[in-house]
Amino acid sequence: MGLLGDELGFAEALTAQEYESVMALGNRRSYDANAHLLTEGDRSSHVMIMLRGWVTVSVATERGGIRLILGLRGPGELLGEMAALDSHPRSATVRALGPVEAQVIPGDAFRRFLAEQPRVSGLVIRQLTFRLRSADQERSALASLTVLQRLATRLSELAQANPAGPYAAAGAGTTRAEAVVRLAQDELAATVGATREAVAKALRLLRNQDVVRTGNRQVEILDPALLALLAEGHQE
Repeated sequence: MGLLGDELGFAEALTAQEYESVMALGNRRSYDANAHLLTEGDRSSHVMIMLRGWVTVSVATERGGIRLILGLRGPGELLGEMAALDSHPRSATVRALGPVEAQVIPGDAFRRFLAEQPRVSGLVIRQLTFRLRSADQERSALASLTVLQRLATRLSELAQANPAGPYAAAGAGTTRAEAVVRLAQDELAATVGATREAVAKALRLLRNQDVVRTGNRQVEILDPALLALLAEGHQE
């Protein structure tokens, strides 16, 4: 399972000339928190390059309307490339976690740019492959792992994330906490494809074992080693 990935952002992988050329194809747009930048099933074909802020990438599941968050995307990342390349409906919804700015580029202009820039085209193909593999892993975990395992895995991942990201921050004011994951229970549920009630039950188990401590929209990681063992399916 992995929301953040370890790939270099699309914009960061471009040369200065490539970056200037692709940015000239579009226009900057601002979005408010919770706005949908892209919507699953929509027929639009533009792409977006994130400039500021963070978004979630999610898909609907067959479990009573539960959404599964497949990824978090931040500055420099490319969004919407699949629909631009194959003209099929959007495969996921992209929602702003806070105020967001992005460069919006028409799909036809982006396709022409890739045809003229084989190196950049290769970067897009590599990114698509990476994200498809990651999405497959998320769906496999949804089918094969318990809610406790999925939650432990997600908390471990986010606790190790860059503190500049949207969810994780280094522990402060305590000698026990390795990190603080700043998420409400319903948001945590969406990152593991479970109900809020199931995640609340799993959190109670983790609290009872002194693995985490919960607060208002946050989870402190007290025992990262035990959390990693639980993620692997070990039971205390």
